[in-house]
Amino acid sequence: MSVLTTKEIMEIIPHRHPFLLVDTIEELEPGVRAKGKKCVTYNEPFFAGHFPSEPVMPGVLVVEALAQVGAVALLSQPGFKGKTAYFGAINSAKFKKKIVPGDVLMLETEIIKIKGPIGIGSAKAYVDGKLAVQAELTFAIGSLEES
Repeated sequence: MSVLTTKEIMEIIPHRHPFLLVDTIEELEPGVRAKGKKCVTYNEPFFAGHFPSEPVMPGVLVVEALAQVGAVALLSQPGFKGKTAYFGAINSAKFKKKIVPGDVLMLETEIIKIKGPIGIGSAKAYVDGKLAVQAELTFAIGSLEES
């Protein structure tokens, strides 16, 4: 059973369809880690052009999905409630497996360091228990008014 539904995720992060790339949060330790799920369907808007004859989820969107899971972990803690987590950096991204329609992505982001409004997360995406994508993500926490 999920810890957070799509509706509850949208109460924490500002992303909406078609850019909300996490269906549910399966595990959550606020400020520490989160595990989310994305069921990839052929109806995803990006498959119309990436690629019509061989649909593959763009790697940058898998990294974004991992960042959204990390943002849920960070913004679930009381001190960051109502804030937004922006990308500060993407380091050491590695793409090991194509993600295609029908795959269920399990997205795990662990916050390994927080200093003031900056957080760093170790992120991994799996399909059928096999590592598909991994990256180190840097988050900058702010509010929409500051942007």
